[in-house]
Amino acid sequence: MPDHAHHVPPGGAVPRGSLRPALAERWLFRGIYGLVLASALVAALDVPGEHADPGQDALWVLLTAGASAAAHGYAHVIAQRASAEGTGRPSRTRAVLAEWPLLASVLPTVLLLLGAVAEWWTEDTAVDVALLLNTVALFCLGFSAARTAGLGWLSSCRAGVVDMLIGLVVIAADALIE
Repeated sequence: MPDHAHHVPPGGAVPRGSLRPALAERWLFRGIYGLVLASALVAALDVPGEHADPGQDALWVLLTAGASAAAHGYAHVIAQRASAEGTGRPSRTRAVLAEWPLLASVLPTVLLLLGAVAEWWTEDTAVDVALLLNTVALFCLGFSAARTAGLGWLSSCRAGVVDMLIGLVVIAADALIE
């Protein structure tokens, strides 16, 4: 009879398909999506010459992120039903809740806008800081995911820079459009 016992790697090595890289991949995907979404929204909502309403802008960023997370989670459910893969289907609620990194990644932007509501700083300052913070976070997320995947320091820095370029494109577009 064949041996069906699971192979345990020697010396406590983590197998390639372990949970940690899978978690990093989910964070990378959803976190980058949320950071880019927050950056694009905050840049688009900050219209020069119009009356600033950072509270309404914060609400729009949060609502859009929530709608995006719900749509993305539900799209996973629909795609899994349509595919011939496996019989185990996550519930709709669980699929949407799995999108929490997207929502978490927009919270710094929302908090910066709420700081402008409290008049701790202007909305322009909140937007500028949010764009900068999100760009740095894109670098950190890309770097961290690459390190978790086992890449070296230099390769991880390159991955972070590539992710950071997305934020820089949003900043450049914001500057050109204004």
